[in-house]
Amino acid sequence: MDILGTSLRVCVDDLDAAIPVYERLTGAEAQRFQRGGVAVAAVGCFFLMSGPEAELSVLRKITATIAVTNVDQAVDDLKAVGGQVIAGPLAGSAGRNMVARHPDGSIFEYVDRVAIS
Repeated sequence: MDILGTSLRVCVDDLDAAIPVYERLTGAEAQRFQRGGVAVAAVGCFFLMSGPEAELSVLRKITATIAVTNVDQAVDDLKAVGGQVIAGPLAGSAGRNMVARHPDGSIFEYVDRVAIS
């Protein structure tokens, strides 16, 4: 599997207040989108997330988002090393994605991407 980059997940109470901080720190402009009831801003290598606690509590369990060239190849590689797919692959706003548990128990989201901005 080709890993193109990683985005860290940060849950915030006030997305509008957090965005300028992360834009200043990264020098990148925020790109906003919705994921269910959660408002998300991609800023550099960060995904800032704000929304209902019920949805955030699930998203907090995912350590990071890993951009790969092909989610299907990631599934094959993860299964080969004893990983477990726990959701997906599904089509999403940022590309096809899936959530997997690594053999050590860590949980990551994998998403098809050509490149991370």
